[in-house]
Amino acid sequence: MSIPFSILELATVGKDLGPGVALRDTLKIAKKAEEFGYSRFWLAEHHNMVSIASSATAVLIGQVAAATKSIRVGSGGVMLPNHSPLIVAEQFGTLGHLFPNRIDLGLGRAPGTDQVTANAIRSDRMQATHHFPHEVEKIQQYFSVENENSDVRATVAEGVDVPIWILGSSTDSAHLAAEKGLPYAFASHFSSAQLFDALNIYHNNFKPSKYLDKPKTIACINVILADTVEEAERLFTSLIKRFLGILTNDRDYMDPPQDMTPELRELTQHPSFQRMLKYTFVGTKEKVKPQVDEFVKATEVDELMVVSHMYSTEDRIKSIRLFSEIMKG
Repeated sequence: MSIPFSILELATVGKDLGPGVALRDTLKIAKKAEEFGYSRFWLAEHHNMVSIASSATAVLIGQVAAATKSIRVGSGGVMLPNHSPLIVAEQFGTLGHLFPNRIDLGLGRAPGTDQVTANAIRSDRMQATHHFPHEVEKIQQYFSVENENSDVRATVAEGVDVPIWILGSSTDSAHLAAEKGLPYAFASHFSSAQLFDALNIYHNNFKPSKYLDKPKTIACINVILADTVEEAERLFTSLIKRFLGILTNDRDYMDPPQDMTPELRELTQHPSFQRMLKYTFVGTKEKVKPQVDEFVKATEVDELMVVSHMYSTEDRIKSIRLFSEIMKG
């Protein structure tokens, strides 16, 4: 299994730790990811969530890129209906100049928050959501050299090499990525039901473009690794409680881990948990490696992106080190 492997980071805020700790730990994790051989380090955009500090995504991307040397850094993603395409092009064009050939621009259409907050971010967001394909085209235009003759220009972006990825958690964006000949990343770490339908749509309808001559895919999975299965399951309890909070609309900070209980284990078998956490691999390297091998074989994705929600940064660093050993060996 010799495909690239990457990280999706949310700057998770642990209880009693605060966002400052989460942001500084994000830089620490990025440096270790680079050391361990990860290809990308993407930051996800979320708003009005006490447990996530990656809300100013472009700012954090710049900090991560400055703290590292070679790993690609990008957005997983920028939720485009929240933003002006012109401003996004200016931000990522700037990043592209500062960190040549290292910046990715992943674009999604979900709000990354609740509806009230989404409307506070951009009052015409619903209109922008319906025009998502056109908004993507605007960004492509701003990055093109040909845009130098337009009345509205993102001069800092023109001609800059910042690959655009289309992100999806359903089949809608698969059609768009295929039509535009762009690479496609699927959020199977929380949305498992349509993974294979989306990948099939993308592959079967892909049109080569000046950006890409053949399909290119990433799938995202949850991975929690430790030296023993018992320790990995103990670390997993923080994620279980977090998803329970999402399902019950009680989105609190990430809780410290606890010993696995029959009640928590039973929760993981609930249909709602299965839909969200189907592609979650927990255990030792020996246990998880065949599961990851099977996932890659079944999906035929070109790259894996890993989410590792844990309370302790040290536990996360150990987990991503162990996962790198799985992928290298």
